[in-house]
Formats: sequence, C-alpha cells, structure tokens
Amino acid sequence: MSEIAEFFTDWRAVLQGILLFVIIYLAIYHLRNTHGSLVMAGLLMFIGSLWGLAKTFDLGIISRLLEVVLGSLPLMLVVIFQPELRRGLARLGRLARLENRRRQELIGEVATAMLNMAKRKCGAIVVIECKSKLQQLIDGAVMVDAKVTSLMIESIFYPNSPLHDGAVIIRDDRLVAAQVILPLSGADNISRQLGTRHRAALGISEECDAVTVVVSEESGAVSIAYDGKLYRDLGENELNRMLDTLIVKKNAGELDETIEQLNVAEPEQSKNTEQHKGAEV
Repeated sequence: MSEIAEFFTDWRAVLQGILLFVIIYLAIYHLRNTHGSLVMAGLLMFIGSLWGLAKTFDLGIISRLLEVVLGSLPLMLVVIFQPELRRGLARLGRLARLENRRRQELIGEVATAMLNMAKRKCGAIVVIECKSKLQQLIDGAVMVDAKVTSLMIESIFYPNSPLHDGAVIIRDDRLVAAQVILPLSGADNISRQLGTRHRAALGISEECDAVTVVVSEESGAVSIAYDGKLYRDLGENELNRMLDTLIVKKNAGELDETIEQLNVAEPEQSKNTEQHKGAEV
C-alpha cells in the first residue's frame, strides 16, 4: 500500500511540474514582444550585475537590499506587466456576445478602410488572423500593436507612408504588424490581370485559415482570399457579408455553413459569381 501511495504522490508532483512549466512557457511566449519584457530584462540584468559585485567584493548591505528586492519580485512583475495582464484578464472575462460585437466592430473598421482606399485606388492588403497563428510572419515584420481603426489602416497604406509596402496582420482587435512579406502563390491558373498583392493573398490563404482583403492599385477593386480561392470585385454589401460569414460565423464553429454560403450564388448574380470566384487553386 505504501508503494501505491508513493506512486500517486510522485505522479502528482510530476503533473504539477509539467503544469508549472507549461504556464511559465506560455507566459514567456506571449509576453516576449511586449514593452514590459524589455523593462523586465533590463531590471534583471541590473540586479544580476549588482549581485555579482556584492558577492565578489563582499558588500553585505547591498546583498541584503537585493534579497529584499527579490522578495518583492512577484509584485514588481504585476506592476511591470499590468497592461498585458489587464488585457489578458479582459479577454478571459469576455462573453461570447461581447466577442461577436467586437468582431463586428473589427469588420466595420476593415471594410470602411478598404472601401475608402478602393475609391482612391490605393493598393492595400490586410490579413486577419484566425485559428492558425502567423507569428513567424509577424516576427519578420515591423511591430505596430495598435487598435484596429479605419484611419490607422488607411494611414499605413498611404502612398508616402514608409510602411505601405507589404501587408498588415490583424490579431483579435489589434493591428500587430505592418510591412509583412507574404508567400506568393505558385499556381499556374491565376489570371494575368492579378498582380503581386493578389498572388500574396492567395499564397497565404493556401497555407492557413487567415482571411485576406486586397485592394487593387490598378482598378480599385476589392477582393477576398480564403481557403485558396480569390473572390474578386466585391461591392460594399458583398464585402461586409463575406467578412461577417468568415470572421464571425466561422469562429463560432460554423465553418461548414460558411463555405456553403460562400459557394451558393443567388440566381440574379450568377454571371457575376464566376468573376467573384476568380482563381480556384
């Protein structure tokens, strides 16, 4: 019996160790690119340097002060990472209805920006991250971390802006990166009328479940790339409907219904549908 009790005790200890490792790893992973992580790194370097000097030259007073500082380290972490902790707790406490309303606001801001730029024939490409994370692309881009607004998107793609080349990536309701280089589609059956932006939009749609909205610099047409397909020349109503279907309903677990809605055309739109479907890769 004692061996069985010891086994269960050891099993619990191993499980607790694994859980602590996972929690610490996820915390470091999500906080690594934040302003607080830089402050924390600098603080730890400063404390480490003082600790080394205190031990080398036997500075007792400084050693005791450092022990007091290290004892209050948990409180310092809360203060340093207060914005990130508040944002994370707010996300955990968000109800599904509020989450859908936030997505609707995101769709409205993106659609407004793309339609405004379409009128001016200002080329743009916006990638909305879904379940597949795009951290590798974000790491190689210019970090922005700003709330998504139509003015922010339009200012980035303004022709004289230093960030207008490349794509922007949106995660949740934050514009996290600009000047993102996307993989180009290697498909052979893409129309020659489509340029690099459309090939990039198709390329990223072939690799993940992101929703990409493109404005053509030549024609001002608005298109959406998703699941290896390009839906071209979308009007305001079509753009809003498709974004609502892909961002809100898909994330609510209605992926099959989403795909069905995108592929079913109303009879009076049958001629335009072939144009909207574009290249199916």
